[in-house]
Amino acid sequence: MPDLDLDRAWDLHPQVSVRPEPFGALLYHFGTRKLSFLKDRMLLEVVRSLKDSPSARAACAAAGVPDPDLPRYNAALAALVQSSMVVERTTP
Repeated sequence: MPDLDLDRAWDLHPQVSVRPEPFGALLYHFGTRKLSFLKDRMLLEVVRSLKDSPSARAACAAAGVPDPDLPRYNAALAALVQSSMVVERTTP
């Protein structure tokens, strides 16, 4: 799976709903009818921070992701892009 560019702006797809759960969250895409599980509460915070951050790297920083963990969160975000849950933001 290719890496996601952490220095670009990303956001949840407009048709994705997030339901927080004790283990993390459920993401449901109403367009594709796909369901994704976030099993990491910090990843949920990253996903929530995407819309207000200038980049995925900034969203990770806002959520408190330590630099050594960035590759793992990059891979998780890339998987969410592959499943159309997260899309690149084209407007500021």
